[in-house]
Amino acid sequence: MHIVILSAGTGWYTDDLCRAVAERNHTALVLPYEGLVARTGGAGSLSSHNAAILGADAVLARVIPDGSLEQIIFRVDALHWIEERGVPVINSPRAIERSVDKFYTTALLQEAGLPTPETVVCEGAADALAAMRAMRDAIVKPLFGSLGHGMVRVSDPELALRVVRTLEQMRAVFYVQRAVNHGGRDIRAFVVGGRVLGAIERLAPAGEWRSNVSRGGSVRPFQLPAAWEELAVRAAAVVGADYAGVDLIPSMDGEVFVIEVNGIPGWRGLRRATGLDVAGAIVDHVIRRVQPASPSSAESRPA
Repeated sequence: MHIVILSAGTGWYTDDLCRAVAERNHTALVLPYEGLVARTGGAGSLSSHNAAILGADAVLARVIPDGSLEQIIFRVDALHWIEERGVPVINSPRAIERSVDKFYTTALLQEAGLPTPETVVCEGAADALAAMRAMRDAIVKPLFGSLGHGMVRVSDPELALRVVRTLEQMRAVFYVQRAVNHGGRDIRAFVVGGRVLGAIERLAPAGEWRSNVSRGGSVRPFQLPAAWEELAVRAAAVVGADYAGVDLIPSMDGEVFVIEVNGIPGWRGLRRATGLDVAGAIVDHVIRRVQPASPSSAESRPA
């Protein structure tokens, strides 16, 4: 089997995936999105750095690099085309589109009956300011983004006004979410193929309300209660992700909220804390997608 890994370049995650592919006696090739060349007419072709993509057995879609709106749309369109040509794309472009957009993810989670904090998304500055003041303690997040970048916690009316004015000048969409009192901890559950592979508890450093590892947060293994595991699996299914990092926040009063579903998740912290071969689990899932067990082999397995 030959697997193409589309990414923003090489690095720890692509190396880990290539290692897992090689250990299973398959081949992998990492190609950059920036090198994509699509040719229509005849059979059509898609390549990157002169390496064909449509002939691969599967494509693993990793981090899509920053770029102009046109560049990003082209890259996602290419993933759609690959999928429409019969090549499995993991995660699918549809799942990536849903999970990268905080509004879309939150709306889908809410519609599915999963617990999410009260959220207001709008373009109007007056509406955003009213939401912040009504919530009294709110998190303002960029609609697109990860690793805690661009997030502001607002509990002071004057700060709320300054934040709104700044974002208004940037013509931003306001994503305002009621802050959850979580004592500086949250949970990242890693879902692969409809089951939780493992989970970690992330603890914020002193003086910081964000628990992201990129901001100095510490991690330790965490055993998910069955109900929380079900939340994580359902959240990944809602966005249609083959694998995902699902962020859960347990509040100090006992409620648990689904905050985010990351469709292009990292797993370095999970690997370091638990020793789990996350890349291996992802590759095994890809292999099952491409080479599903035949009915006869399934029947021959021991119960």
